[in-house]
Amino acid sequence: MELRPYQREVIMPALEGKNIIIWLPTGSGKTRAAAYLAKRHLETVDGAKVVVLVNRVHLVTQHCEEFSSMLGRRWTITTLSGDMGPRAGFGHMARRHDLLICTAELLQKALTSLEEEEHVELNAFSLLVVDECHHTHKDTVYNVILSRYLELKFRRTRPLPQVLGLTASPGTGGASTLDGAIDHILQLCANLDTWRIMSPQDYRSQLQEYSCQPCKQYDLCHRRAQEPFGDMLKELMDQIHDQMEMPELRRDFGTQTYEQQVVELSRDAAEAGLQEQRVYALHLRRYNDALLIYDTVRAVDALATLQDFYDRERTTKTQILRAERWLLALFDDHKNKLAHLATCGPENPKLEVLEEVLQKQFRSPDSPRGIVFTRTRQSAHSLLLWLQQQPGLQTVDIRPQLLIGAGNSSQSTQMIQMTQRDQQEVIQKFRTGTLNLLVATSVAEEGLDIPQCKVVVRYGLLTNEISMVQARGRARASQSVYSFVVTRGSQELKRELTNEALETLMERAVVAVQEMDQAKYQDKIQDLQRAALVKRAAQAAQRESHQHKFLAQHVRLLCVNCMVPVGYGSDLQRLEGTHYVNVNPNFSIYYNISQEPVVINRVFKDWRPGSTISCRNCGEGWGLQMIYKSVKLPVLKVRSLLLETPQGRVQSKKWSRVPFTVPDFDYVQHCTQSLADFSLD
Repeated sequence: MELRPYQREVIMPALEGKNIIIWLPTGSGKTRAAAYLAKRHLETVDGAKVVVLVNRVHLVTQHCEEFSSMLGRRWTITTLSGDMGPRAGFGHMARRHDLLICTAELLQKALTSLEEEEHVELNAFSLLVVDECHHTHKDTVYNVILSRYLELKFRRTRPLPQVLGLTASPGTGGASTLDGAIDHILQLCANLDTWRIMSPQDYRSQLQEYSCQPCKQYDLCHRRAQEPFGDMLKELMDQIHDQMEMPELRRDFGTQTYEQQVVELSRDAAEAGLQEQRVYALHLRRYNDALLIYDTVRAVDALATLQDFYDRERTTKTQILRAERWLLALFDDHKNKLAHLATCGPENPKLEVLEEVLQKQFRSPDSPRGIVFTRTRQSAHSLLLWLQQQPGLQTVDIRPQLLIGAGNSSQSTQMIQMTQRDQQEVIQKFRTGTLNLLVATSVAEEGLDIPQCKVVVRYGLLTNEISMVQARGRARASQSVYSFVVTRGSQELKRELTNEALETLMERAVVAVQEMDQAKYQDKIQDLQRAALVKRAAQAAQRESHQHKFLAQHVRLLCVNCMVPVGYGSDLQRLEGTHYVNVNPNFSIYYNISQEPVVINRVFKDWRPGSTISCRNCGEGWGLQMIYKSVKLPVLKVRSLLLETPQGRVQSKKWSRVPFTVPDFDYVQHCTQSLADFSLD
């Protein structure tokens, strides 16, 4: 359990009680160094209590193994994540254990909770370890927690927890110049109240022996010579554009830029009461999704998602607008030709290259394991299906499975939903070798430590330098391979080359910060911290003002699809800080409840899901029914409703941003009121 010399070098200031960021390459033992510090901290600090924050649920279990092996049985360790079901409150668990490993969201909820069993103060901990600390910026949950720390610091509240940040990729913050990158690194250090960002100096050569980088290869392909399926999708989108009579709408189909454009158009149309224009925009987005899938995987996968969307439109909508009728007919008139083109068209050249990469790597006799990274859950599903069906891969020992983010998708009924427990099971099977290939989204980029992982493929991704460094770092085996599969001349290829330059820029910026005069550095950190607190206070005041812009009873709730009024803002209450429920007993006349219950393979502390609910007038999905303790409550999706305010209609992206105050749900008061209403009846 002893540290390597370079690990001891970087952790030394923290052993003296200083706040530091450890900057080490992936796979070089940052977590081991953090566990060693936690052990020494618990041994030497009276009343010590340690909390380790992670940003991915699967890292809770992984870090527990590392810290447990270092600490032994002398200290009590517990893990907390959102998928643990009924449990004692966070505050209770913190008081009962020496070291907690948890997702940052749970700590943030505990800091703001009013329940004694849940609540905890930040200075109840003497050591705060922030894993993947490069996420401590802007409004991320890490930075919200560290902003509380800075508030305590400037109020001279004592004691304050010692802070240890861990990262392999501080990033450049979008900067393209050295000065900009230095500013980004300094801001990160200020957010974490860092005395110094540490990397090996005396033992740098030894670090290089232990952190072997994979061999990077660019596996390039040409575009399809002909794209009859994609061309037909674009022709149908052109017809929809002509129907909309909006010549100013750019037609750069099949891009993320176009997706953003039609999303904004849909919102603007909803707020203006232009129902048909909103519908056109929604359908254009589905066609654009199909084009993106076609570019990534197969035409049959693209058509399947489009068919699934139109099947759901027919089965769920009870009121069809003229535009919807025309759009349904347009798809019906062309779906057979699309199906023919999907099955007879040329193979995706990217898939041909991917097959070559996997064939070469998995024919190796040393039982390799690998990860294929892709952008979306939908493309991950489609890639898994292709892997299972591709004849050329049946002779190779590939045992694939998905690893995607937990949560529900509204995009497709055919997609398997993956819970946090599912993620843990897949990772464990990959770790033991039962599975040897993961098809993953960004959920697997950070922290996943599988020493036998020999192959990492980034499949046509357009991301930043942090994602590149993190994904590359999953290849931990000796003589491992990092393949970037991409089309020649594409934006993705240009971005990857830019990322390589930005990684170098990041390294130069960190070194420049490390070489700053310590007094000048500390002055700069203090200035940045004060500026950040002033800015956050101004933002809080602005949010507070926005939430009091209108009285809740003066804001009407409308179905976003049919514009029918269904209640008022005063009908809403916030449950557990997350779920927005309508507590008006008369609200039930406005929605239908499906026959099939929502299946979420998780156990929650005080509630369970019921069935989905939809607008009784038009069939638009509104959310689901929640059974909270013994009460049934409709939980509403904010994007399913329009808010009609005294100054016009708005569509909010988040419930937390609505222009009126939503009180917290009071279970006892609700039950008392329900009994009173029942006795009056």
